[in-house]
Amino acid sequence: MIGQAQVFFALGGNFLSATPDTEYTAEGLRRCRLTVQVSTKLNRAHLITGEQALILPSLRAHGNRRASQRSHSLSPPRTRWLSCKPRAASCPPASPQLLSEPAIVARLALATLGSRSQVDWERLIADYDRIREHIEHVVYGFDHYKPAGAAARRLPLCPILHASGCSRRRVAGLRFTVHDLPAHDLQPGQLLMMTIRSHDQFNTTVYGLSDRYRGIHDGRRVVLMNSDDISNASLKEGQLVDLISHFEGEERSGPTLRRRFYDIPRSCAATYFPEANVLVPLRSVAEKSNTPASKSVVITVEPAKTLSPAKEV
Repeated sequence: MIGQAQVFFALGGNFLSATPDTEYTAEGLRRCRLTVQVSTKLNRAHLITGEQALILPSLRAHGNRRASQRSHSLSPPRTRWLSCKPRAASCPPASPQLLSEPAIVARLALATLGSRSQVDWERLIADYDRIREHIEHVVYGFDHYKPAGAAARRLPLCPILHASGCSRRRVAGLRFTVHDLPAHDLQPGQLLMMTIRSHDQFNTTVYGLSDRYRGIHDGRRVVLMNSDDISNASLKEGQLVDLISHFEGEERSGPTLRRRFYDIPRSCAATYFPEANVLVPLRSVAEKSNTPASKSVVITVEPAKTLSPAKEV
C-alpha cells in the first residue's frame, strides 16, 4: 500500500510505465523518501521521484569496456528475448566512469554490509562467469550456462523455448489442457479491452511507432475495435475518443486515442502497452498467478473532450 515503502531502488527497466494503474504507482513513488534508478538510458520513470532521487547511469549489457579486452566472461549474464535473439554489436561505453549493473550492486553491498556479508562481491564482479556458476546451481535447465556465456553466440531464454524454437528438437512430456472461457457480464456500451505490443517494441521500450503485425503505420495512440461496435456507438473511423475503465465502482480515464477499425471480435477492444496501463486496475488480477489482468479490462468509449490525441512518446 502507498506509504509503507520509504526507499525504492530500480535496477533497470521502467517501473512506472510497466506497472498497471499508472497514477496510483506514481503517487506511491512520490511518497518515498528516496528513489534510485540504475539505468542505461532515460525513461519516464525518472520524472516521478521521491523526496530525493538518484539516477545511476550504467553500462549497457554489451558495453562492458573490459569485455572487449579479454573474453565474454566479463559480459553480464542476461537472457535472450524470444529464446534466441542474437547478441547486439558491442560499442564503446559513453564514459570511462560507468559501471555495470552487477558492479553497482556489488559496491552497494560492500559499502552497506561490509564484513557482515558472506558473499565475495569483488570476486563475482571480477569475472561474471562466477555469477553464471551460481545461476547454474539454482535455475533449472541452465546446467551449461557458463560455457554458453563464454563462447556461444546465442543463449536460451529457457530450456523449453530453446528446445522448441532454436534447435528444432522435439519436446516430450508436454500436456495440453482446455479451459472454459470466463463469462463477462458486460453492460450496454461496455467493451472488454486488452493491451497489446507491436513488433518494434521490447517491454516498455518502443523503437518505432509502426506495427507491422497489424498494418498500423500512423502511431500507437489508437484503439482497435470491431466495425459493428463503432457503428453502434455512433462514432466514425478515425474519430478521437476517450477511454474509461470500470472496476468495482471505480473509473480510470486514459489518453485521447483515435478509433480505428480492426478485425477483432465484437465487444472487444485493443490498445497498446504501456500507454494504456493507466486504465488497468491494480487490484484486478488473475485468480492463480496474481498477475495484472491487462487482457481483461472493462471499458467504455466516449467522444474525446480534446481536439487532438495524446502525443506519441
